[in-house]
Amino acid sequence: MKNKVTIKDVARHAGVSMTTVSLILNGKSKRFTERTRQKVFEARDKLNYVPDFNARNLITNAVKTIGVIVPDIGNPFFSTFVKSIEHSAMEENYIPLILSSNANKELELKYLDQLVHRSVNGLIIASPSTGQKEIDSLLKKNHIPYLLIDQNSADGDRVMTDDALGAKLAVDHLIQLGHRKIAMIMAQNPTDNLKRRLQGYKNALASHHIPFDEKLVIPTEMTKLGGVLAAKKLIQTEASAVLTVNDEVALGLYRGLNMAGKKIPADYSVVGYDNIDLDEYLNPPLTSIAQPINDLGFYAFKLLCQRIDQNDGPAQEITLPVKLVVRDSTTKR
Repeated sequence: MKNKVTIKDVARHAGVSMTTVSLILNGKSKRFTERTRQKVFEARDKLNYVPDFNARNLITNAVKTIGVIVPDIGNPFFSTFVKSIEHSAMEENYIPLILSSNANKELELKYLDQLVHRSVNGLIIASPSTGQKEIDSLLKKNHIPYLLIDQNSADGDRVMTDDALGAKLAVDHLIQLGHRKIAMIMAQNPTDNLKRRLQGYKNALASHHIPFDEKLVIPTEMTKLGGVLAAKKLIQTEASAVLTVNDEVALGLYRGLNMAGKKIPADYSVVGYDNIDLDEYLNPPLTSIAQPINDLGFYAFKLLCQRIDQNDGPAQEITLPVKLVVRDSTTKR
């Protein structure tokens, strides 16, 4: 990747001084001829120059900013992830700009555009809405370094966890407890990392010679309400155990099963995914697949800083381990 286009580049291309470029682009162009103004605007457009608004407020470049976009800051997984980035950024004298898109692609694109125009030094994107098209048109064009968190399929540096293994560990655990009818509550529109969890679920069944039953895969929203609604569908199956696509859904499933008069784990053994802090405070405490959320934030920030300092070279990918944390929401069949 090339370095970010500066006002000096625009001035050189237009054959004028940096002061002239600054005055014209900031609306103070009356003193200049139409030809001079046109040369500056043409140079700006050709070079895809974005004014560095931060430079107006910062005397030096001692403080840098990064943008962080997550789909839902209210999800405990992402709030913990963001806290980890904030901690790492503070130590390196960076200011993180945290934005939650609420899974709204239009809002997310607006955020991306605004972050570009505010000349952030880099971006961490943990939302599936941003694809290769948006990255090419908004980020690569303006030479802004970025990093993706496992659910995005575009090119670029990436930090991820072993989703397939995580789901397999969960299902293996339930099978070892004697369960054979195991449901999975899945996202309605799964991203790449969630598809890998579904594949891990299938792999575990196959390794134990248990046929895959599509009716046991229950699609729902990745929210607590989605978990409540999924409980009704789960009860209509023959399943005695269930893996949820994340802990947020598991929280809702607890409520949905309780409303239906069902008990965990007596009626259903439940395994979540993420191992958020709330899991051990549920009744019963939730068995879950632990993702190293703090490490995800740490390595995401570390890789992005490396890319900011040296914005070239091949894309890097870090895959972090997962583990099963057994609590009281699972029991023998």
